[in-house]
Amino acid sequence: MSIRVIDDKCIGCRLCVAVCPLGAITIVEKKARIDLDKCNLCGVCVSECEKFEAIEIIRHAEHAEHAGEKEAAGDKEGYQGVWVFAEQKEGTVAGVTLELLGEGRKLADKLGTVLSAVLLGNSMEQAAQELIAYGADRVYLADSPQLADFLEDPYAEVLTELCREYKPAILLLGATTIGRSLAPKVAARLRTGLTADCTGLAIDGETKNLLQTRPAFGGNLMATILCPNHRPQMATVRPRVFPPAKRDENRIGEVVRYDYSTRRLLQRAELLEVIKAAGTTINLAEANIIVAGGRGLCDQKNFALVEELAEVLGGAVGASRAVVDAGWIPYAHQVGQTGKTVCPKIYIACGIHGAVQHLVGMQSSELIIAINKNPEAPIFNVADYGIVGDVLEVIPALLKEIKKARGEA
Repeated sequence: MSIRVIDDKCIGCRLCVAVCPLGAITIVEKKARIDLDKCNLCGVCVSECEKFEAIEIIRHAEHAEHAGEKEAAGDKEGYQGVWVFAEQKEGTVAGVTLELLGEGRKLADKLGTVLSAVLLGNSMEQAAQELIAYGADRVYLADSPQLADFLEDPYAEVLTELCREYKPAILLLGATTIGRSLAPKVAARLRTGLTADCTGLAIDGETKNLLQTRPAFGGNLMATILCPNHRPQMATVRPRVFPPAKRDENRIGEVVRYDYSTRRLLQRAELLEVIKAAGTTINLAEANIIVAGGRGLCDQKNFALVEELAEVLGGAVGASRAVVDAGWIPYAHQVGQTGKTVCPKIYIACGIHGAVQHLVGMQSSELIIAINKNPEAPIFNVADYGIVGDVLEVIPALLKEIKKARGEA
């Protein structure tokens, strides 16, 4: 479907402007003009203009829709380059951005093309140079006080415009709260596909299409998804799946600057205040050592063993979904497909069977140690070291030996 203004009938009465919930209609030379990027075809303006019948929604025939899809696909040969959306918060680039730059570098080299970062914010010049140091060949820097903090509307408007102007073949975003909110909005405007929560990316050597791998059917299998007919190929990638790019302060790149400070961007929401949660923040994603507990602990009171081991090792406490659902420990500790994706130096799985949903969230850990009394448990398939035994006996023995080695026993 599409929408149009019939100029011969429009008298510029502004009734449609007043009722449009998206601010998509303006009056130009006494005629209504609709911004199709903002319009969602809700039809409110059509109803308001019923007296004059100056606005109509056009429902295309099936063959016309197919033609529109073909047009939206565009000339694939005209789309080049790998783009990474550089997420930032309070002026600091998010860790997932560095991970995407590392993986984006591999994709760009495979395609023989340029790796670019898109940075939206206010006074982010230093951050733009950091992105170059971490592997970006080019940084598109959109600067405005309106972009200092993330809001869907202005961010989507700017990112969509840049994509239309430069036509990247691939656009990657982090599967964070921001990325999951922004990506579908941009994909819809660009009329392209989007694969969410990817855990693997690769280039098809023959077609040059992006192979986007993600968990499917509740994590019971891994699906590889293609977007062969539309560009850009868009994907959100789970944090901590890929290692971050290495910094090289001698790298030289280009910064393409856009000043949006004099332009009013669409903004239907306003950020009034940021209230930071009180108490200790559990940042599993940044922990170097994680000790995680599962149903093999048998009882909530036994989870104290996991907490003690984590404390002795100076690590964080993780958990499987089963024990979180049982109320043994808050959701903030959950590791897996529906929890946190982690990549610590050491991951100790205590009494965790190893369902695919859990493995997706921790299998990239540098060293995995599994403790389970079932020798057939799937967790041993990804473990570097496995201890077959009752976790309620093994953990106390480990604690005793650690304290003994430290001279604390």
